[in-house]
Amino acid sequence: MKKITSKIYIAAVFIFLYAPIFVLIANSFNKSKSRTVWTGFTLDWYTKLFNNEVILKSLLNTLIVAAIASIVSTILGTAAAIGIYNMKKITRSLVINITYIPIMNSEMVTGVSLMLLFVALNINLSFMTLIFAHITFCVPYVILNVLPKLRQMNRNLYDAALDLGCNPFQAFRHVVIPEIMPGIVTGFLMSITYSIDDFVISYFTHGSTSQTLPITIYSMTRRKVSPEVNALSAIIFVVVLVILLIMNLSDIRRTSPKKKKRVKEKQS
Repeated sequence: MKKITSKIYIAAVFIFLYAPIFVLIANSFNKSKSRTVWTGFTLDWYTKLFNNEVILKSLLNTLIVAAIASIVSTILGTAAAIGIYNMKKITRSLVINITYIPIMNSEMVTGVSLMLLFVALNINLSFMTLIFAHITFCVPYVILNVLPKLRQMNRNLYDAALDLGCNPFQAFRHVVIPEIMPGIVTGFLMSITYSIDDFVISYFTHGSTSQTLPITIYSMTRRKVSPEVNALSAIIFVVVLVILLIMNLSDIRRTSPKKKKRVKEKQS
C-alpha cells in the first residue's frame, strides 16, 4: 500500500510540474490563438517565430548576455573562491556570509540598487549595464560551488607539484584546476541558467535596445501573448531536454567501465 501511495504522490507532483509545459507545447501546434479551443494542427507559429525580428533579437540578446556574464562570473568566482579558501577562519566565515547576501536578497532590491548605482555614476542603461548586473548576481553561485571542491582537495597536492618541479602556475593549472573542475562547471551552468531566466534585475538595468527575452514576453502580456512564444518555449524545452539526455548518457558511459573494473576486482 505504501508503494502505491508513494507512486501516486510522485505522479501527482510530476503532473503538477510538467502539465503546464505540455499544455503550452500543445498550444504551439494549435491553429487558433485561443488557449482553450483546439481548431487543428499547424506549424505556422514556428514559421512566424523565425520571421519575428523582435523575438529573435531578444533571444540573441539573452544568449549573448548569458554567455558573457557566465564566462566572466566563472573566472571571477573561481579566483574569489580560491582567495576565500586561503583566508583565516574568522575572515573566511565573514566573507562567505557576505557572499550569501546577493542570493538571499530580493531580486527587486538588487535590481533597484544597481539601477540607482548606474544613475548615480551617470552611466546610461545599456547592454553593458545589463551584463554587469548579471555578472553581479552570478558570481556568488560560482563561489559557493567551487568552495566545497577546494575543501575536498588535499592541500598537499599543490605543494607536492611544486616539489616535483612545477612552477606555481603549472601546479595551479595541472593540479588545482582538475580537482575543482566539477565545481567550476556547475557554477558556470548555474550562472548561464539564472542569466537566461532572469527578469526582475534585467528589467531595472536594461537599455532601450537591450531587451532580453523575458522582458519582451512580459511586454506582450499588455496586449495578448502570441502563440509564437509558445513555439519558442517548446523549442527551448526540447533543447534543454536533449542536453540533459546527452549529459546523462555520457555519465552512464563513463561510470559503466569503472563498475565493470570493480566487479572484476571483486571476483578476482
